[in-house]
Amino acid sequence: MEIYFATKNFGKVISVKNVLSAYGINVIHVPLELPEPRSDDLKMITRDKVVFAYQQIQKPCIVQDAGFYIHSLNGFPKAFVNFTLETIGIEGILKLAEGKSRECEFRNCLAYIDDSMSEPKYFESGVKGRLADAPRGELRDYQWSELWLIFIPENENRTIAEMTHQEYLDWRTLRDKETFSTKFAKWFKNL
Repeated sequence: MEIYFATKNFGKVISVKNVLSAYGINVIHVPLELPEPRSDDLKMITRDKVVFAYQQIQKPCIVQDAGFYIHSLNGFPKAFVNFTLETIGIEGILKLAEGKSRECEFRNCLAYIDDSMSEPKYFESGVKGRLADAPRGELRDYQWSELWLIFIPENENRTIAEMTHQEYLDWRTLRDKETFSTKFAKWFKNL
């Protein structure tokens, strides 16, 4: 079994490939420049992206998008993560959250489409946590956002970027049952 994954973010490819390969699904990376719809609705964003990708690739394909939600900032930056990182960066995010609750979460949405479908199928998941007081750790090739320097997952004391590769894999294994990638893999295997 194989699936085409349209993204320019190599960290996302590594992450999704790790999960899907365990289900015997080969991920073929298509480094396609995708449109960036201006919306805070992850489903709408992934819908537009996967429809565009399918028109280009003409093969069963997936796209994935994520939002970052800081509860004390009314969910800011939501799905506008790239814009936020390009403008105020992680230091600006931390400044906005000073003196406020640091509870936050990643939300992920993967969309799939093939020639038998008129609308994509969606797979969603989230990861709860809190903001660190300052950036900590070091980004590696399998990490796909600077936010990993300031995001401390629930039940952890360190940012994702502070974890060794093995610690990160162990953490992922604990939560893989509920991720968007796992939900998709289980569904795709039954097609």
